[in-house]
Parts: sequence; structure tokens; C-alpha cells
Amino acid sequence: MSREPILSVEDLHVWFDLSGGSELHAVQGVSFDLRPGERMGLVGESGCGKTTTILAMMGLLPSSASVAGSVSLDGENIMARGEDTVSPHRWKDIAMVFQGAMNAFNPVKTIGSQIVEPMELHGTATGKAARGQTRELLELVGISGDRVNNYPHEFSGGMRQRAAIALALACEPRVLLADEPTTALDVMVQAQILELLVRLTRDLGLSMILVTHDLPVVAQVCDRAAVMYAGEIVEMGAMSSIYHDPRHPYTRMLFGATPDLLGDADVLSIPGAPPRLDREIVGCPFAPRCDSAFAPCATVAPRRMETSPGHEAVCHLNDHVVAKEPA
Repeated sequence: MSREPILSVEDLHVWFDLSGGSELHAVQGVSFDLRPGERMGLVGESGCGKTTTILAMMGLLPSSASVAGSVSLDGENIMARGEDTVSPHRWKDIAMVFQGAMNAFNPVKTIGSQIVEPMELHGTATGKAARGQTRELLELVGISGDRVNNYPHEFSGGMRQRAAIALALACEPRVLLADEPTTALDVMVQAQILELLVRLTRDLGLSMILVTHDLPVVAQVCDRAAVMYAGEIVEMGAMSSIYHDPRHPYTRMLFGATPDLLGDADVLSIPGAPPRLDREIVGCPFAPRCDSAFAPCATVAPRRMETSPGHEAVCHLNDHVVAKEPA
């Protein structure tokens, strides 16, 4: 795998203006790199900023949102001039599988016509060639090409999700953003969709960011993970390192809150609730819920530390950890 990133997010901030003059700071200084062929998980509880982050990367946030920072594709900041610089790359270089496939499709247009649309918009294929490519894409994701003229309501939930993946692949993007792609699907279909995403990224050389609240799914599918809490990344590193040696209590507690069907460990819920992001946070945002909090956590914001090569965490427990160089 190339060490040069295909995509770099640097100090991304997103905030929304609220009535009364206050602001909700939904994403706070998010930074990460994504390398060619890499699968990275963006994981955390609902409301932590995962979906807002990737919508900002696609330039798809509502007009009430303000965005700062940079999203660079092959070194070019595609957010430099807003829609003018984002739109040429949207769907062509960076595509998205939206949460809830039914909402991703226009109910009064056929599946095939909606897959053809981005091809014609970007000029990657038109007419008969675009229709032929659409049939091939449906076959690629496990749907008969003969269903190209069916409407969204004629597909099951799992088939609609497969069609949404075909739509995302229409212009042969290099980066795929998958936002909770298995939401509302039964367990067997979830496994099939995840297996499909892994196969497609491997066979097509795609890089992927998988957004989910399910850390064990990330451990199964992804090479690397970024754990988000209260709008910021609190831990990031290779999945094997995070799985075997989590360096933030939130990451450890996320693992503990997931049922283990092969073991007898109790499932432990995380107490409390995330902080409100329309108010100033003093100290560590996770401190009120943390089972390892101590004096500095309530008043001093923790700094980012590299706990081992490529593994970072934002926690006072790591203040005296020094990353060791690989042997």
C-alpha cells in the first residue's frame, strides 16, 4: 500500500448558528489521512460528528452550516472555493453511500436512470454506453441487470442498499464514503453488504471510510480506525493496535458495550450522555462518563499523544507515555 495519502483532512471544523446568537460546534479540529486502497472506520455514538464530517468532505451540508479547514485530494484542497472546487470531484473522485438507501433514491425514477445521471453529468459515459455500464454495475453488486428499469420500491432493503453502492460506483471514484450502510437491515443482509464493500474496495482498488457506531464491525472490515467523541477524534491508529491496546477509556468502553456471542463477558453500558456541543467544554469532554477520570480531567483539556508508532490518543492517562520507534 502506498504511503502517500490520496485524501487528507486537516483541522476540519463545522458549526451551526443557533437562535439567540449561539453556535453548535459539531466537528472540532478533525484531521486524518487516507491512503490508496485503505479502509478506515470512523466510529462513535450517535451525535459525535461522524456523518457531519463526511458530509462536509462532500460539500453536502445545509446552508446553515459553516465549515473551516481543508480536504485535499492528491494534494489539492477541494474545499478552497466551496462548491466551485468540490462539485467537479463529487461522485467522480469521492462518492458516498448514504444512510438509508430508500432516501438516497428518487421514488418516481427508475434505479437505472438514477445511476446513469452522474455518468452523464460528469461526462464519463452517455447514452447507450451509460445504460450498458449501469447494467454491469448492478451485476457487480449482485443485482440482475434486467432490473435496470425497476423503481426503488420494487427492491428489498438489501437490494436497495446494493443499488445505492452501484450508484456510488457510477463514475469510478477512488474514495468511497459509506455512512452506516447497514442501518435497518437484518443481520444476514448486513453481513452480505459488508462483505460486498470489502470485496469491491479490494477488487477495484478503492479507498473507503466506513462510518458506524459499531466498533467490532470496524475491527472486522477496516485496516485503521478513528474514534470520535464530542466532535473530535479521541483515538486513531491501526485496527489491530486499537483492538488489542485501546488507549482511550471511551474506546475501551465501546468494546465493552458490545455483546460477545463467543464469550461470557457482561455487556456494560456507558453511563451518562455526551456533552452538549452548544456550550463550552472545560477539561476532557469524556470526564463525566469516564471510569478512569482523575483530577486534571475536570479542568485541563488533554493533548494528543502518540502512544506507539501510528497510534494516537487524546487522554491524560497517556501523558507520560513515550512512543517507541519500531525495532
